[in-house]
Amino acid sequence: MLATVGTLRASAPLPPPLGITPQVWEAAADGGADALVLFKEQADLSAAEEMPLGEERRRSVYEALRTTALRSQADLRKELDAAGVDYRSFYVVNMIAVRGGRELLSQLAAHPEVERIARNPSVRQEMPDPRFPLRSQAAEGIEWNVQQVNADDVWALGYTGEGIVVAGQDTGYDWDHPALIDQYRGYNGMTVTHDYNWHDAIHSPGSDCGADSPVPCDDNGHGTHTMGTIVGDDGDGNRIGVAPGAAWIGCRNMDEGVGSPATYAECFEFFLAPYPVGGDPFTDGEPSRAPHVINNSWTCPPSEGCDPDTLRAVVQNVRAAGIVVVASAGNSGPSCGSVEVPPPIYDAAFSVGATDWGDNIADFSSRGPVLADGSGRMKPDVSAPGVGVRSSFPGGGYGLLSGTSMAGPHVAGNVALLWSAAPSLIDDVDTTEEIVARTARPRTTIQGCGGDDADDVPNNAYGWGIVDALAAIPQTWVAASGQAEVLDGVPASEIRYTLRLTNTSALSLTTVTISQTLPVSSTLIWGDSGYEVDGRVVHWRLPSLAPGSVVSRRLEVALPGPMPGARLTSTYELRAAGPAVPLSEPEVGVDIPWRMLVLPVFKDARLEVR
Repeated sequence: MLATVGTLRASAPLPPPLGITPQVWEAAADGGADALVLFKEQADLSAAEEMPLGEERRRSVYEALRTTALRSQADLRKELDAAGVDYRSFYVVNMIAVRGGRELLSQLAAHPEVERIARNPSVRQEMPDPRFPLRSQAAEGIEWNVQQVNADDVWALGYTGEGIVVAGQDTGYDWDHPALIDQYRGYNGMTVTHDYNWHDAIHSPGSDCGADSPVPCDDNGHGTHTMGTIVGDDGDGNRIGVAPGAAWIGCRNMDEGVGSPATYAECFEFFLAPYPVGGDPFTDGEPSRAPHVINNSWTCPPSEGCDPDTLRAVVQNVRAAGIVVVASAGNSGPSCGSVEVPPPIYDAAFSVGATDWGDNIADFSSRGPVLADGSGRMKPDVSAPGVGVRSSFPGGGYGLLSGTSMAGPHVAGNVALLWSAAPSLIDDVDTTEEIVARTARPRTTIQGCGGDDADDVPNNAYGWGIVDALAAIPQTWVAASGQAEVLDGVPASEIRYTLRLTNTSALSLTTVTISQTLPVSSTLIWGDSGYEVDGRVVHWRLPSLAPGSVVSRRLEVALPGPMPGARLTSTYELRAAGPAVPLSEPEVGVDIPWRMLVLPVFKDARLEVR
């Protein structure tokens, strides 16, 4: 059986037992330490990752993580319960958060299921200074930074983020702020529910928000500001958000700017499978209510005791469920290698640097490459406005902040716009990140971090460049140009169709199938070689369609009989391995002319076609 929290006293310093990090062992010497018990067995998600994208795959990830944690933690949890030790179990990564002295931690480390015990420190974030010189509001109420990423041009196309749910974990959120209330998923215009839409990962009283707040609360203002940049619009001129048509949910991971690896992991776990206020994540989680993208405007420095590998697995598991994880690069610039803390150092996180009004990289924006884990990975992935960004503040107000914390929300909003315009990309994190990166406005630097040349794109200052929401939209489809020609005849009886496809997307398509659905009651006469027929649908199959490549296909159909004045429509579809890529013009119509025989009554009559 396990002992209650205690401290093992010794006359000389004792080395930590095998599996306990020196940091947690030292912290446990006086009164106990907050620690994370990580298990050897971690969920195998390979089967889930082979499944088609969508809710079924997300649920499979959730079940694999949950069942692994329940099974491997069972014995240790029984002993903790019997000893009366408080703890919190996690499944998003297989671990338990517990506070204990050296005696307790030594007993935990001796369990054969335990891999290691790491520190769970309280980490204070360096929050941006709100006292930034005020710039005048842009014309029509659209903030300069929103225009800088061309979000307003995407709105003009009819896409504002509808149908997409964004999430943020931060200092909390002022949910009924005029610029946020209508976008809050828990509010329908009359009533509000915070179940599945809000979670407080702070379980001890401290700030005005208290502990386990049942309603969204922000004790700092940072979170409310970041969410405003993603979705904010009060309908009265304060158009501060990139994707005002998207819905949002939130989680408080910091108490007045102080968080820990456990609170960050807890918010990720809530987003993977949201549950009611006060609910149990193991039994009440609903993966179907998960957000599409998560904004993370915070960091967890190893220098303050954060364990980078713990959060690495968390981010990877959330991403495996088809959720985009956006992370601010950090404010430790301008030196090279200053992207050095979780989560922006991770390959599974889409990291964002900060730029100013002139599209110049901010001096404070952290630069790559990533040296902290020895990967040498180029970071950030992209950049976005992060200097003097005006957004919402608690209490219904507005203010300006600077930091990569302000840049990341632009990318979360960009993903919402992209997925509302191209729903076929939803859950396809790889393709989405590639499109957002490769359509960014290229920016170069002479700083030379990581061996960058002066004309290199991407580079370790800007990444691929400054995100461009408008440029990303055409990269999600294949341009289709269809023509329908009514062939000569009295009456008109045949139509020739010509389809021309240009792969304008950023995707190299493989295992391509081009399909054309024939008009009702028409009969195929012939088609370009290699076609297959399935009822009214004609298919052509291609091994690949590279970006920029063009392909044409023709066929002719016979009409069932005279149809003067009728309009016939034929539709096209393109499928490929991976995401379905929409066509810009998926159908073509043709009007059958009024052609008839005219029988003249005068001499030397001739056949006339009108």
